Amino acid sequence: MLTGLLLRLITAHLLTDFVFQPTAWVIDRKENKIRSIGLLWHVCLTTLFAYAFSGLYNCWWIPLVIFISHYLIDIIKSYLPDNIYTFLADQAMHLLVITIIWLIVDHQWAAIITALREITSNNNFWILTLGYILVTWPLGILIGMATSKWRNELATTESAREGLADAGKWIGICERALILTFVLTNQYTAIGFLMTAKSILRFGDKDKKTEKKTEYILVGTLFSFAASALLGVILSYAIK
Repeated sequence: MLTGLLLRLITAHLLTDFVFQPTAWVIDRKENKIRSIGLLWHVCLTTLFAYAFSGLYNCWWIPLVIFISHYLIDIIKSYLPDNIYTFLADQAMHLLVITIIWLIVDHQWAAIITALREITSNNNFWILTLGYILVTWPLGILIGMATSKWRNELATTESAREGLADAGKWIGICERALILTFVLTNQYTAIGFLMTAKSILRFGDKDKKTEKKTEYILVGTLFSFAASALLGVILSYAIK
């Protein structure tokens, strides 16, 4: 379903939004916002690439839609905090516009609706969705409760307060998602490599002050790996 037009428009967007957008234009947009000249240059370049890559030179409305939508989305973004959430929202809006253009030109509305119905009516889709939801926050909360005894023991030590805020939480979410993916795809060797790599990083410091913290992290890691692997095995049987 990813026809040539959709792929070409996405390619044009990625090139102009990341590869060919100078840092000076980005800074100018953040500082001057709606009065930014750099933003105008960026939108013009994006429109030019989209029109050239589309190959549909008689469809004058395609560059017009790209110009107006890209300009408005980037103006709104310039007034919002610069973080991962605004970045993802910005990219999602650009891709939504591109997708709508593709649907209109290639008349793929019926095909998209049919595909969505097939996906959402498939039990395996919901089994996998449930699995990946479980390995993120719910399983993280469960592991946090299971290891609370040792976390409380470390709470008063200076070494326990060292480290990046929420880094452990996001590391845990990523590793559990990876473990689940490896189990579902029968890549058990990759699990061993992941666990070995994490153990080396955690035990590279021999300082006695961090020994308890390292042991606490290892316990949490083992809980995380075991729970994710067990969930992956259960889901594999459920899918079969």
